[in-house]
Amino acid sequence: MRYGEGERESYVSDNYIIKPEGTRTVRLVTLGCKVNQTESEAVAQIFRDAGYQVRREDGPAEVVVINTCTVTNSGDSKSRQTIRRMIKAYPGSFVIVMGCYAQTSPGEVLKIEGVDLVVGTQDRGRILELMEAVRAARKPRSAVHDIGSAKDFEELPLLEGESRTRATLKIEDGCNQFCTYCIIPYARGPVRSRRPENVLAEARKLVSAGYKEIVVTGIHTGAYGRDLTENWDLARLVEGLGEIPGLRRLRLSSIEPVEFTSGLIETIRESKVVCRHLHIPLQSGSETVLRRMHRPYTPADYKRLLERLREAMPGLAITTDVIVGFPGETEEDWQEALTFVESCGFAGIHVFPYSRREGTPAARYPGQISHRVKQRRAREMLALARAGRERYKRAFVGKTVEVLLETVDADGSAFGHSGNYLGVRLPPVPAGGSRRFPGMPVEVALAEENLDLDGSGEYLDLDGCEENSAGSAGAGIARVSAPG
Repeated sequence: MRYGEGERESYVSDNYIIKPEGTRTVRLVTLGCKVNQTESEAVAQIFRDAGYQVRREDGPAEVVVINTCTVTNSGDSKSRQTIRRMIKAYPGSFVIVMGCYAQTSPGEVLKIEGVDLVVGTQDRGRILELMEAVRAARKPRSAVHDIGSAKDFEELPLLEGESRTRATLKIEDGCNQFCTYCIIPYARGPVRSRRPENVLAEARKLVSAGYKEIVVTGIHTGAYGRDLTENWDLARLVEGLGEIPGLRRLRLSSIEPVEFTSGLIETIRESKVVCRHLHIPLQSGSETVLRRMHRPYTPADYKRLLERLREAMPGLAITTDVIVGFPGETEEDWQEALTFVESCGFAGIHVFPYSRREGTPAARYPGQISHRVKQRRAREMLALARAGRERYKRAFVGKTVEVLLETVDADGSAFGHSGNYLGVRLPPVPAGGSRRFPGMPVEVALAEENLDLDGSGEYLDLDGCEENSAGSAGAGIARVSAPG
């Protein structure tokens, strides 16, 4: 399958209904990952700048935007269901479908009666212009084009969410890895790094706006800079971000194991602002399965990396992703994977039962695992995940950590995260105590009653993408597994 391969024909209804303008309100619905959520927020800002009110709940809206997911076949199905549901709920509204499913199957989307405009994973910045062109032509349109030829990062507006604790800063789009189970390179195209001066400028604006923590994210974050002609990489960018006055925390999103260079490890170790929490996808603890996944490392390579990181940064929280029930995974492979994962001492694990995605090599592999076996293996891996999470959290009981408050109730009780992403709950403020507010840093001596020890969420069933309305900047769709 080539980049962007799929339906490209135009589909025009003979009975196109002219959608009236008037309410200047837009309703956004987002399916999928944190990057999708970030991009939805940017699109929301485009509409705000044009004078629209952004609606996050059901209610009258002139325009409806659905940001879709295609990570699995059922992600496609969930996207179609959501599109049809929103068309039914908003029969007189102008309906725009964007995102990964729109990118891979634009013709399929445009055939859904009631869809007015299809925008993929490019040209989101032109969404108002494209909408007006459809209105002028009085016919639905797909504005999707070949993502494989994309060369430049698409700049989108600075997010202006309501939270002032944590903001998400997208530095890269696209992926060149082509793991055998993954459709994302076809939906997102090749790696395109954002210009470093633009990254640094936006980070400064976010800090000036009051954000205390910035989360650096992308589709393939660790590949940052490899397409730039200058000598930029993630280590150099992180170093530059760390020098911004007023930035209290810099959190790095998922980084592939092979992208931890000596320079990046040293930069993280020396930084006073980079959080001591790294998410490093493993996917399997079986060397045979990793090879079939087209993952460019062995379990031994991965273990050596963990040892280097922990030696450089004692107490580091390391979280990961694991796919269970990959095609051809024997019981011997599975036991090897369980043993390896247990030996790694993860602070948290996202457990993904393998979901067969048409258009990927793994969908055609022999030895597809039954649903029953995948569910059993997921439960077994989840038990390891929970035990590891509890061990990591309890190791910090009695220690003092800085917590950035994220939510504060009327009585002053609050919730936030430490730098190593421990979820911490604070009791109500006693009479006469100091007022608490989101974004406030608080030193907390951890006790068991502070730690969010009963939170679950490591098990992410990819046989369905979760839906989100446009929320605060940096909100993700998946429940956070760990450590908090």
